[in-house]
Amino acid sequence: MSSIEALLNKASEYVSPEGIKGIQQAYNFAEESHRGQLRLSGEPFVEHPLQTAIYLSELHLDSAALSAALLHDVIEDCGVSYGDIEKRFGHEIATLVDGVTKLTKTELLAEERRNWIQDSSADEFSRAANLKKMLKYISEDVRVVLIKLADRMHNMRTLDAQSEGRRSSIAQETLDIYAPLAHRLGIWEVKWLLEDLSFQYINPDAYKEISKFINLKRNRREAYVERIRKLLVEALSGFEIEAEVTGRPKHIYSVHKKMELYASQNKKVSEIYDLFALRIIVDDVQDCYAALGVIHAKWRPLPGQFDDYIANPKDNLYQSLHTAVLCEEGLPVEIQIRTKEMHKLAEYGVAAHWLYKEGEQSDPNFEKKMVWLRQVLEWQRDIHGAQEFVESFKTDIFNNQVFVYTPQGELKELPVGSTTIDFAYRIHTEIGHKCVGARVNGILVPLETQLNNGDTVEIVTSKSAKGPPISWLNIDVGYVKTASARAKIRQWYNRQTRKSNIENGRRIESTQLRRLYPDWDNFNLSITLGIESNEEFLASLGKGEISVPDVIKAVSNSEDESNVGSVSDLPDDLSSLGLQVSGVGELYTRIATCCSPSYGDDISGYITSGRTVSIHTKDCSRIVDQIEAEGLVDVGWGKNAKTVPVKIKIEALDRVGLLGDITGLLSSENVNIGSCTSEQHGEKSMIYLTILTNGIDQLSRLFSRLEGVEGVVGLVRDV
Repeated sequence: MSSIEALLNKASEYVSPEGIKGIQQAYNFAEESHRGQLRLSGEPFVEHPLQTAIYLSELHLDSAALSAALLHDVIEDCGVSYGDIEKRFGHEIATLVDGVTKLTKTELLAEERRNWIQDSSADEFSRAANLKKMLKYISEDVRVVLIKLADRMHNMRTLDAQSEGRRSSIAQETLDIYAPLAHRLGIWEVKWLLEDLSFQYINPDAYKEISKFINLKRNRREAYVERIRKLLVEALSGFEIEAEVTGRPKHIYSVHKKMELYASQNKKVSEIYDLFALRIIVDDVQDCYAALGVIHAKWRPLPGQFDDYIANPKDNLYQSLHTAVLCEEGLPVEIQIRTKEMHKLAEYGVAAHWLYKEGEQSDPNFEKKMVWLRQVLEWQRDIHGAQEFVESFKTDIFNNQVFVYTPQGELKELPVGSTTIDFAYRIHTEIGHKCVGARVNGILVPLETQLNNGDTVEIVTSKSAKGPPISWLNIDVGYVKTASARAKIRQWYNRQTRKSNIENGRRIESTQLRRLYPDWDNFNLSITLGIESNEEFLASLGKGEISVPDVIKAVSNSEDESNVGSVSDLPDDLSSLGLQVSGVGELYTRIATCCSPSYGDDISGYITSGRTVSIHTKDCSRIVDQIEAEGLVDVGWGKNAKTVPVKIKIEALDRVGLLGDITGLLSSENVNIGSCTSEQHGEKSMIYLTILTNGIDQLSRLFSRLEGVEGVVGLVRDV
C-alpha cells in the first residue's frame, strides 16, 4: 500500500467523503509542486509532507489540517504563493499553510544566526523566536503547531541524513522544546516518540545501555505483566466491573530520567515502580474508583504513590487514577485507571477537539484544555531577553510539576522545587509582593520551603509590606525557583527605580533646563529628542541615559529647523554687546551647527521662534532656503564676537557679602558682567545680571556653580 493510500484509508475512518476528496486534491498539488525534489535521505520530497499528514491522521485531525500538512512546504520550497493556495483550497487551509511556513522561516533564520554567531546566546535566540511564534499560533489556531510537531516527528525519523553537528543541534532543540510542548498539549505518543528519537542522538551510549537493559528483561517482564493482567481482569470481573486491561510499554528516555532521579536519591533501579505498568480502561468514573478499591484490596498500596487526577485534573485536563502496589513476588507495579473518554483525551490531547469537529459536534471542554496557554501568555509578558524567556519555559512550563492546593481546595501546578514564594506569585502578583509568611498543611514554615505533591499552602500577607526583599532574587539562597516569579520581583524593583529616576529627572529639568530655556514647555520633546512621552524623557534624564548637554544640543539643532520669528515682534531698544544684528536690539545669538561659521566669515542670520538669532555662513543652504523669509536679518562680527549677552535673575536670602560672592564666582569663570541691579524684598534679594558668556554650556556650568553660593534659593534665565 502506498503512503497516500495509507493516509486516505486512515482518514476515511472519520473524515467525510467531501473531506477525503479535498485531501486527495491537496496531495495531487503537492506531488506536482515537489516533483523532481529529493530530500537529503534520497527519498522523493513529497514523502515528507505525506508522512506528516499520516502522523496527524493518527491523531484524527480534520481534513483541513491534513490538507495543510500535505501543502506545508510548497510556499517555502516550491515558490507557490499564499494567494494561489487560497484560490485553490480556501482561506482556512491557506492560513494553516502560511502559519507553518512562518514557523519554518523562523527556524531557518535562527539557524542562519547560529552559523554566524558562535556564542551561547545564538541557540537561546533560536529557541525564544520559535517559542514565541508557536505560542502565537497555539492561541490563534493550535493546528499550526500540531502540523509542526508532526513535521518535526518525520524529520527526527530521517535525521541520519544530516551532518553530525546538525543532528545534535536538532535533537537537543527537539528534546528541550518540541517534546515538552507535545506533553503540555497532552499528546502523549508524540511526546515519548520525540524524546526517544532525540535521546538516541544526544546520548547514544546511554540510549544503547538502557535499550539493552530493557531488552534483557523483556521476556520476563512481559510474562510477569501478562500474569498480573489476568489476575486483575479476574478480580474486576468478580465485582462485575467491565474493563480493558493492558500492559503499558516503557520508553527509553523516561527510564533514563527515572534512573537519574533514583541515583540522586541513592535508590536502586529495581525500586522504579513503573518498570511494570498496567492501564485499566472502564466505562465511567464510578467504575474507576471501584476498580481502585479492588486493586487495593488485593495488593498492598505503596505509601505516597497514589494520585487522583480525576478529582484534580492536570492543566491540560489529563485525568486518571495513579497507584502503585506490591504484586506477586513482591514486585512494584504502577497502575493507571481511567474512562474511555479520559483515555481519548490522554492520547490525543488538544487534538481530541477535532474528533468532535469533523462530525460537526462541539467540544465544550476545548477552551479549558487551553487554560495553561493563557497562563503562559500572561507570565511571559514579564520575561525579557531570549535566554530568560527560554529558561522560563524550561522551569515554569516544561519542567516536571508538583500539584498543590490553596486553602479553598483549588489545585495549582508548579515546577518541581518551587517554594511558598513561587506559590504566592502564582496566585497573584500582589500576594507575592506582600508575602511575609506561609503555612504548609497548617504548619508555619520558612518561605524557602519547597513544596510537595498534595501540600495545602496558605500565604500570610501584610498590608505594611513594602515589597519583596532583594534577597529573594539570590539564586544561592533558594527563595524563588520559577522564572516568572523572579521576573515579577525584578519588575517591582524596576518600577521603584523608575519612580526614583522620574523624580530625579524632574529635579534636573526644573533646576537646569527650565532656567536655561524660559520657553521650555513649548519644546516638542517627541520631535526634538525622539521620545514619545514626558515621563520617558524624565526617566531617561534621571538615570543618565540623556544628559543635559545632550538636551541642549538637540534643542539647539531643532531651533535651526524651526520656523523663523518675526522681526516686528522683537524689541528694538537694546544694544548689541556681541554679534552686531541690524534692525533689532539685543538678542541672544547662537552659532549654527550646520555650517559652523568662524570669526571673519561672511555671515547672515534669521530669528527663530525661540527669539534667538541663528548665525550661518551666507552660502549655508538653510539661509538660502529662507531668502524670502521676514525673519532674515543682517549680522556682522562685533568686537565682542566670541561672547553673547544673557540676562539672569537670582533670588537669594540677603546677607553681607552676597553680591561679592556672586561677582567673584563670575570673575573666576572669566565672565564679564554687562549690568547688575538688585531689589530688596524683606529678607530676600532679587539680583538681575546681564553677563557675557561664550555659549550655553558655559551658562549651564555657571548656573550650577551659582546655585552653590550660600543664600541662593532660585536662579533663572530672564527674558
